[in-house]
Amino acid sequence: MDSELIRRYNYDEFVKEKFAPWMRFDQSPPLGILAPDFPLLHLDGTETTLSELWSKSSFLIIEFGSFT
Repeated sequence: MDSELIRRYNYDEFVKEKFAPWMRFDQSPPLGILAPDFPLLHLDGTETTLSELWSKSSFLIIEFGSFT
């Protein structure tokens, strides 16, 4: 995992200058289109992929949030 990316994402205060660069909703897939496959990290540091989770269930909800 890129430590610089984590440092920038795990900002120390909730001010627009620090969270606005992450708000790229215009780059999200349109409703009804599958999201691209990408790696996901578990809290214990192990890794899975979005496609692995899709294969286990008909429906999938993933919540993303800050490390803070």
